[in-house]
Amino acid sequence: MRALSLTFAAALLLAPLTAEATISRAMKFDEKVENAAAIVVGKCIRQTSQWDAARNWILTYSTFQVEKTLKGQPAQEITIVTPGGQVGDIAQDVVGVPRFRQGDENVLFVRNSNAGPTVLYLDQGAYRVVKDDRGNRMVNPLVSNAVLVDMQRGSAVAPERPRPLREFEGNVRATIRHREALRMEMVEREKKQKASLWHQVQRNKTLVFLALIGAALATWQLMRRTS
Repeated sequence: MRALSLTFAAALLLAPLTAEATISRAMKFDEKVENAAAIVVGKCIRQTSQWDAARNWILTYSTFQVEKTLKGQPAQEITIVTPGGQVGDIAQDVVGVPRFRQGDENVLFVRNSNAGPTVLYLDQGAYRVVKDDRGNRMVNPLVSNAVLVDMQRGSAVAPERPRPLREFEGNVRATIRHREALRMEMVEREKKQKASLWHQVQRNKTLVFLALIGAALATWQLMRRTS
């Protein structure tokens, strides 16, 4: 809890004192999928805010009834902790941290922290699920004051476009399959490299043996000279 409080404290200290936009590194969709401990679709059914153990920062706990688990271990509910909130007459707000409302549906990219599950990459790791004019469930990125910047190009990028929930789910699963295929390919490549190296050793047993004898003799002679 103390480590999390210090992290949140740093975020507060770095936050601007005005309502001007902040700059955030734009995270690619596949990076978010790869680095998320879990990805869920759920409805916020209750919220509570309270002081941390040191009574320095307010933390808000939002409990979601999970409809679908797109990545990670399935669960009926998940409680997300985020910095900021209101206790009595005192309110704290942290720039870039998503704010959830009871009754809203969201897609959450989750990471684990010392205080419990929280949102990965702040407001870039949360989406709101709403129905369009035709009744289709759409996944919309949360509105943020942050300007998203591609650090490689050094230019601002547009937020993600709204997508039908079914398409969004397909994008997540396709990314997971692609990443898993890349990992398997890397494992197979490493196996082949090790097998090739062992094959070369097997084919050149005599040379390897002579090399080892030569190294041993050289070490022995060096030890004799220095003794």
